[in-house]
Amino acid sequence: MISKKSLIIAIDFDGTVVEDEYPKIGKPMVFAFETLKKLQDDGHRLILWTYRSGRKLKESVEFCKENGVEFYAVNESYDKEELDGISRKINADIFIDDRNIGGFIGWGEVYHKITDNPLPAPKQLKKKKGFLSIFK
Repeated sequence: MISKKSLIIAIDFDGTVVEDEYPKIGKPMVFAFETLKKLQDDGHRLILWTYRSGRKLKESVEFCKENGVEFYAVNESYDKEELDGISRKINADIFIDDRNIGGFIGWGEVYHKITDNPLPAPKQLKKKKGFLSIFK
């Protein structure tokens, strides 16, 4: 598991939650809504983080609601955040996007990485006695 604490997870829409058919809404990606609901049940806060705006953004938010997922915030770090017209990166612990290096890994793998794979603790080097021990 990446963390036992509640995470803030920013999630792209087109190509991640649904197949990329922008400006249309594509079919849901396999296990997308099941995974998003499970992440919420696990206590994580989800932010919809998408290029969409205006009517297209409202359609995507409504589509997610119809599929049982309501987001903590949409294109902002928290609901009703004041951006003063400045575009910037939102505050999140994890970003899930199909534009990652290597592409989208799939919702099963996303959930597995967030919940089942603890980050390894840094290896502690043992101090060895004596000058020549550094060559062993």
